[in-house]
Amino acid sequence: MKAPILTPLAASLPTTVPFVGPETQERALGRPFRARLGANESLFGPSPRAVGAMARAAAEVWMYGDPELHDLKSALAAHHGCRPENIVVGEGIDGLLGYLVRLMVGPGDKVVTSLGAYPTFTFHVAGFGGELLRVPYKGNHEDPEALVAAAQQHRPRLVYISNPDNPMGSHHPAEMITAMIDALPAESLLILDEAYIDLAPPGTAPWIAADDPRVIRFRTFSKGYGMAGLRVGYAIAAPALAQAFDKIRNHFGMGRIAQAGALAALADQDWLAQVQARVARGRARLAEIARANGAEPLPSATNFVTMDLGRDGDFARATLRALTERGVFVRMPGVAPLDRGLRVSIGDEPALAVFAETLPQALAAAAG
Repeated sequence: MKAPILTPLAASLPTTVPFVGPETQERALGRPFRARLGANESLFGPSPRAVGAMARAAAEVWMYGDPELHDLKSALAAHHGCRPENIVVGEGIDGLLGYLVRLMVGPGDKVVTSLGAYPTFTFHVAGFGGELLRVPYKGNHEDPEALVAAAQQHRPRLVYISNPDNPMGSHHPAEMITAMIDALPAESLLILDEAYIDLAPPGTAPWIAADDPRVIRFRTFSKGYGMAGLRVGYAIAAPALAQAFDKIRNHFGMGRIAQAGALAALADQDWLAQVQARVARGRARLAEIARANGAEPLPSATNFVTMDLGRDGDFARATLRALTERGVFVRMPGVAPLDRGLRVSIGDEPALAVFAETLPQALAAAAG
């Protein structure tokens, strides 16, 4: 059989899966998980209005979706007080990050990010031959000052920060993000990943003019809106950059069902408010579980809580394996010293009860 003829860059890359899905682990276990608390999905689900809109759209799925995404872009622009020309819609933030890197990074171009930050971004940068420059976290936070210092030294094409942060759940106030934008060199575009912003406390989201060419903001329907399986994300950017996505994006990547569901979800802000309240209660419940087991729950502005187990990464990985064996799916930060704990998504009470039951067993197994 003839081997595929790859480009030299593609041939040089390792086969990588940034996140091993729970379904893969369930197949290995031979049974479903009792509690699915590892992917930062919303167990509270989407708006019933969104579910209804998607069900109605299913009858029309013989048609392609609108490749210009007119209605959804118009609604998002109205929601954010900008113009449709400022909006890009794509297959989740993951897909949009891939498009942006393809637009702006060529072999050898420098990109600055944090060591331990969202791995899918680094996956895309490597895939297009960029040179990754990583700065360490400062405690439990990404370090804006270190990111700016690296940018001023290396003059990268892109600088990435998530606020709130994954995997630690921490956040910076709006003023710090604004100061970061002002301090970056002119040739560096800031990627502000705000996947969890709908769940963050007031004062986290900075006011940024939609036409500001120094920054692109990414948001999603996967977290607060509870539609991770739909794959709808969007960006707010200056029109010239937003229009550039049309050069390379998959114009039929957003099907009719996805467009209808996102449009209805955006219109149901009452549902989002209910989810925000339930997430706040879930954070408190996970904090109780952590403290009851001698772990430190880190302050969270997201729909997960990262729990510092007070030991090293080997102990955390042993605890993670023990939880998996007991039918509980959670994840953990992958880079030292962030890998000293577990990252646990907020779920409904039955799922959290399973986690509360199994965590002490897993800790004992890891210690023994």
